[in-house]
Amino acid sequence: MFQTAGMTDVTKPLPGAAFGATVRLGADIPGDLPAMLDDAGGLLLLPGQHEISDRPDRLVDLSRAFGPEVEDYRFTLANPASVHASVPEIFIVSNLPPVSKMPPKRPEPPLTPDGRFPVQYPQRRGWHTDQSYRRPPPDVSLFYAVTPVARDRGQTLFASGILAYEALPAALKARVERLEGIHAQPGTGRSREAVLRGEAPKPCKPHERPQRQPVVRVHPTTGRRALYLCERSQMDWFDGPFVGMEPGPFGEGARLLDALMTHYTRPEFIYVHEWTQGDVLVWDNRCLVHTATWYDAEKEQRMMWRTTVRGNPGALYAGEKRSWIPEEVAAE
Repeated sequence: MFQTAGMTDVTKPLPGAAFGATVRLGADIPGDLPAMLDDAGGLLLLPGQHEISDRPDRLVDLSRAFGPEVEDYRFTLANPASVHASVPEIFIVSNLPPVSKMPPKRPEPPLTPDGRFPVQYPQRRGWHTDQSYRRPPPDVSLFYAVTPVARDRGQTLFASGILAYEALPAALKARVERLEGIHAQPGTGRSREAVLRGEAPKPCKPHERPQRQPVVRVHPTTGRRALYLCERSQMDWFDGPFVGMEPGPFGEGARLLDALMTHYTRPEFIYVHEWTQGDVLVWDNRCLVHTATWYDAEKEQRMMWRTTVRGNPGALYAGEKRSWIPEEVAAE
């Protein structure tokens, strides 16, 4: 059982945001958590889940409330150092060895012209939705704070694709309605920076190839439309970022993506989460993007655990084989 006793208590929206909800769990995991997630626009904060630090399997139990499959990271080509030793459904995000994942750089400039914390692209970068370079892409992610850093850095930012889509001008809505983006796995030489440096993309095996995804994605349970795209390192800047548009970092597609991401990350569509030990954040990758922020990795230690839930990507993906599974493995 989880630590918080009593009935489930729901407060929405999240502080400073127009979406999301705080859910204080009672003694049991309620069966209507997926409905709560939908009702909150795709983001839930579950505070006070301290027991997970000593019982990591509890995070997997909680994850199973959101879908039929919690991903086993031993079979996803993940770096073995990032896979939890005893609970392989947990992916470790930490600056501590052996993971040694460094935080992103500070924005430049570090504040907006009016002195505010920057959230909007391109000043704030790294916006993405998890594993969008796979088909079918995942549904839901959970992120647990084992050891967060101080509450003015190491934040996680979220932007609502639902609110951003609904606020698009009519002409831009019509332009993107049937458009497809090309999503590429980081490290394959197809990022904006790699193309700008003149690097040739790395040869891809069939299960490593970039994948097309709709720019406007229909949520399988709510029916609401949301923008579905990333920026810079997770889009294909060699052949994309969009199907049928001029490719490359200076083409028509690049101009459209920059405009869409600038709109998507407007402050009124954003939630900034300041982490407290024991927090669990649950987010819906089908309708949100997120990004991490800087902390001083030389002075501070950060340990976070992530799980990924699959099972309901929507009718568009019905019957598809998993693009990231090598054919020889799928045949076993």
